[in-house]
Amino acid sequence: MLDGPRISEEARGFSCDFWGKSKRIQDHRFGARREPDFGLKSGKFVPVADTSQLTSGVAERYASSLFDLALEQGAVDSVTADLDRFQAMLDESADLKRFVASPVFSAEDQLKAIVAISEKAGISGFFANFLKVVARNRRLFALPGMIKAFRIIAANHRGEISAEVTSAHALSQAQETELKVALKSVTGKDVTIAVTVDPSILGGLIVKVGSRQIDTSLRTKLSTLKLALKEVG
Repeated sequence: MLDGPRISEEARGFSCDFWGKSKRIQDHRFGARREPDFGLKSGKFVPVADTSQLTSGVAERYASSLFDLALEQGAVDSVTADLDRFQAMLDESADLKRFVASPVFSAEDQLKAIVAISEKAGISGFFANFLKVVARNRRLFALPGMIKAFRIIAANHRGEISAEVTSAHALSQAQETELKVALKSVTGKDVTIAVTVDPSILGGLIVKVGSRQIDTSLRTKLSTLKLALKEVG
């Protein structure tokens, strides 16, 4: 039993409901290959691209269960807002990114940290309880994938197309709106975007819509130029 922060009855209830989405519930250690089903046959989610098989599988199952519960409770909008807030924190903090990805920390340490981070960010209720479940089950490494998968599921539910955007810096509201308009002109449908900040691309954008990808990043342009110069030499 953990000696960390006490879990509220609300959080315990959420945990039971969350795991109740699975037909078979078992405890798993970090890195285990077997995971509960979480309604994989429902077809309500789309695989997340460019992640490891383990991480993407975990992310899809957790995100699907979270969305189902949020939909039942009429909390999709509030969960999405908290989810966006947490993603912004990940984008702004290299330390938080390392903490989430690291397998070194114990479940107790992860739970304590997630509770403190959620309280500081003003994240409460449904999504805060979800974060506690993820931390207690040592699945924080898949949290960025869960966020992406949830956004895709929510977009599909609204009849929208979901686009994954990688930018060297955070986009302003005006830039996001302009990008959505541009993507709608190409796809013919409303587009919801999920922006991930990655300074390593140096500049420009990488936009992924379904199986299509547009890479205008400065990193890619420099790599192409480098190859061209080698051929000339």
